[in-house]
Amino acid sequence: MKTMEEIETKIKEILAEDFEVDPTNLKSETNLFTELDLDSIDAVDLIVRLQQETGKKVNPADFHEIRTLGDVTKAVYKLVNG
Repeated sequence: MKTMEEIETKIKEILAEDFEVDPTNLKSETNLFTELDLDSIDAVDLIVRLQQETGKKVNPADFHEIRTLGDVTKAVYKLVNG
C-alpha cells in the first residue's frame, strides 16, 4: 500500500467489509459522514483498521479535519510515505 491508488482501493475495501458500503459508489469526493452516515465511533473504528493495515500509529488528531474518502487517502499516503 504505497501509491494513492493502492491506498484508496484498500480504504474502499475496508469501508465495504467493515461498514457495508458499496465500493462501486465510492468516489474521492464522497463525504464519509453525510453520504455514508458514518459517525464518530465509525471513524475510530476506521482509524484502528488503518493502523492494522499500515502498521503505523495513527494520530487521531490528524483525522479531525477529514471529511471525504480523498481526505483519508491523502492522510494515509502521508502516514505511509511521510
